[in-house]
Order: sequence, then C-alpha cells, then structure tokens
Amino acid sequence: MRTLETERKGLAELSQALTDGLSQPFAAAVAAISGISGRVIVTGVGKSGHIGSKIAATLASTGTPAYFVHPAEANHGDLGMIARDDVIIALSWSGESAELKGIVAYARRFSIPLIAITSGEKSALARESSVVLRLPKAAEACPHGLAPTTSTLLQLVIGDALAIALLEARGFTPDHFRTFHPGGQLGANLMHVGDIMHSGEELPLVSTGTGMREAILEISRKGFGCVGVTAADGRLAGIITDGDLRRHMDSDILSMSVDQVMTRKPKTIAPGTLAATALQMVNSSAITTLMVVVEEKPVGIVHLHDLLRIGAA
Repeated sequence: MRTLETERKGLAELSQALTDGLSQPFAAAVAAISGISGRVIVTGVGKSGHIGSKIAATLASTGTPAYFVHPAEANHGDLGMIARDDVIIALSWSGESAELKGIVAYARRFSIPLIAITSGEKSALARESSVVLRLPKAAEACPHGLAPTTSTLLQLVIGDALAIALLEARGFTPDHFRTFHPGGQLGANLMHVGDIMHSGEELPLVSTGTGMREAILEISRKGFGCVGVTAADGRLAGIITDGDLRRHMDSDILSMSVDQVMTRKPKTIAPGTLAATALQMVNSSAITTLMVVVEEKPVGIVHLHDLLRIGAA
C-alpha cells in the first residue's frame, strides 16, 4: 500500500506539471513528432531503456512508426539506423547517462530533433535537446530511494500520453488499430460483423404470412435456432427463436402463421459494427443470434458461436 501511495503521489505531481510548465514542451514534442516524415527513435539505458522499448512498441501500435535503439549498440554501428528525417526520444532520469553521448552527438551533428524525457532540468541531455519533457523529481517507492520505481512509472505514463496525443491528432481509428493487431482476442474484437456473418443461402428467412410448419423447417435446415421474418418490401418484420416456440407449446402452433408467433423489433446489428460490440449485445440481451441488417433489410446473421470461434469472447 505504501508503494501504491508513493507512486500515486508521483502521478499527481506529473498531472500538476502538465497543467503548468510541462504543457508547452509536451505540445512541442507532439508537434515535432507529427511534423516528421521518418520514424521515432526511442533510446535509453538500464530501466529507462526497458521503458523506452515499451514506449516505442506503443507508438508503433498506435500509428506512429517507431523502434527502440539501444545506446550501446548505437555506438557500435546502429547509429546508421537513424535517418535525418527521424526524431529521437531519449530517456534518462538523471539526464547524465554516459551511454547516450553517442546518440546525442549524432543528433546534433545531423540536426535531428531530440526530445529528452528526464528529471534533470540542467543535465547534459537537457542542454543538448530540442524539447525537454522535465518530469517532477517524485520520491521513489523504494525505501532506500535507489531502485527506479516511481521514476520509471512517470516515464511510462508520459510516453503513453505522447502516444495517445499522436493517435488522436492523426485520427487513428479502430480500423487502423486492427491493421496493427490482427492476432489474439484484441484482433478478434476489432473484426467487423460483416467479416464473420453468414449470408446468402445460409440466412434463415421466411416471409410474413408463412405457416409455422414451414418456419420450423427453415429453423431446422439452417441450424441457427431462429428464423427471420421479412415483410413484402424486404424489411425485417420480426424473428422467431427457439424461445418463441417453447412459449407457444401449449397452443396449436402448427396451425398458426409466423405473424402470430414472431417477436417484433428484434435486436439487429450493422455489418460494419465491431465484433466486440456484437459480443456485448449478445451478452447483455441474453440472446445467441443477431440479424445483420442494411437499411432494415436482413443481409446476414451472426451467432454467439461465431464470436467464440474467432476468439472475441
């Protein structure tokens, strides 16, 4: 609890800094990154390097091309990975990390914008940087004040803030996000209903006025546990599910028409809707299928099993 409270205080200090002197350099950093035609090079050593690697990954996955260059490797040839149309983000809590000298000198030599994330306002790194994101010198959670804890958290958070500011500035959408995250549950949730729906001959449909005997046969043939009912103009008028059949078991259901049994105004979804939204609708409504419609006309059907199959649930 002491660790959480110490780090919470550090975050509060960072929030305060962003409403004060840190806001202008933060905006300048976003503008500098937005204005380049190249990539963001993130660098740092030690714990700052680990945080830098994560920041680079977050930037890359949210639409800002970025990668991490280790300063030691940079001094042995990897400086060639940095181009003149790139921008460099260098992390060093003290701002005095000797390992960064090679990258800093390279940035100055070729006029590459250098953004420092540091708490050392007058440090060597700050003096040589184009933009300085000076973090508050918050207390470490380590009782000895030695192990980087609060300091690395603040570096991580300011990196996330940069990534999200750039994401919003670029108008980055879930469709873009899906491009960079095709795998796993995240990729599944970012699929569209139109990508997984059943359509054409697979779609269980009957017209209004159809007898229930034929409707039950259609339910059995298509295997979704339901059948959509369409009006004369092709619009979806209702749906008949297994639940509707059970509710009419005491009546002479085979002598009825679908109009007498169907549930009107059923839950529907558009083909461009995310799979994650479809899953939320299925769960919240305690149903297993959704009719997919365009201009109120059925074009497909999606089942809970389809969402399970792609890993959205």
